[in-house]
Amino acid sequence: METTTYKPSADEIKRLREASGAGISDVRNALLWAAGDHERAKARLGELGQAKAEKKAERAANEGLVGSYIHAGGKIGVLVEINCETDFVARNERFKDLVRDVAMHVAAMSPQYLDREAVPAEVAAEVKAELEKTVPAGKPPAIVEKIVIGKLNKWYEEHTLLEQPFVKDDAQTVGELVNGVSGVLGEKIRVRRYVKFALGEE
Repeated sequence: METTTYKPSADEIKRLREASGAGISDVRNALLWAAGDHERAKARLGELGQAKAEKKAERAANEGLVGSYIHAGGKIGVLVEINCETDFVARNERFKDLVRDVAMHVAAMSPQYLDREAVPAEVAAEVKAELEKTVPAGKPPAIVEKIVIGKLNKWYEEHTLLEQPFVKDDAQTVGELVNGVSGVLGEKIRVRRYVKFALGEE
């Protein structure tokens, strides 16, 4: 949506920049597109961030940070490594917030795997076999396969970090959060690894 009469104020631009971390020109254009609707403009910036992130998928990300999150009076701790392309972005507050958010999410949701590719083939096969047993007998093979795929996708959403709904905003996954920040900061960003410690657990 465009308008020839609306012009975003400096305060509107500042507020959306603080909320999104996007550049001034991107924020201004998003506000113009949304005719001043802050939430629509913020969503627009997120969509643009996703698109930009896809274009950066093949670039190298060898810088970044190792962040931590301690919870429950020191009884739960998480370390997470998130990479970016330059040390400049690694020092950016939005990037640091992302590292903290992902570490906090891991502490809260205990994902077993980083993504689908990290799930061992034998585990995926066992899960699929178990899910097939839950489908009522007598269904045509094509329908069985469709049902199992749906259930398997749900399993991935529950057990892999990047597909889990983000604990602070379940309207987006952790992967979408990472891609959104990647688009805003203009660099490829990837979660490389994480580990969770819980007092007394092996």
